[in-house]
Amino acid sequence: MHGQLQYEDVEAAREDLQNRTLARMSGDFARLIYLASTRDYNTGEYYHEGLALQFGERAARKALASCHQDLFQRMVQCSMRELVEHLEVYARCTRLPCSDFIRTWGRLQPYRVTIPLDCSALAAQLFASNVRTALAILDFGQSRRPPDLRSASLRQ
Repeated sequence: MHGQLQYEDVEAAREDLQNRTLARMSGDFARLIYLASTRDYNTGEYYHEGLALQFGERAARKALASCHQDLFQRMVQCSMRELVEHLEVYARCTRLPCSDFIRTWGRLQPYRVTIPLDCSALAAQLFASNVRTALAILDFGQSRRPPDLRSASLRQ
């Protein structure tokens, strides 16, 4: 029926998003940041022009929200080792020296905008705490490297 949101439309939009957009990104942090960036921070509504044109705005919104929620839950549940690895992959993609990345993320805490709207307060707090810890681990690892390898270590 026209105008009614179908489960199949949302699933097709999710699959398209995962295969054509998210799969091309380096790591789960990049994907998480991308998905969060498709959300209007004033309304909480997601928008992706290509998905909206192909599957309709409602299906696109639902697909984006669903992928965002799923990925966020996966990040909350991963081990600290995995989280540090995800963060290191993302830091490498920024092409900044690791120390600059760690300092900026420590001060601005941009990872907070990646938290989905419907996320529990406990999951949000756990995620933020885990990311702060992962940043501290990366910083500690950087401080143990010889000075000439510190800035190059993430740009390989």
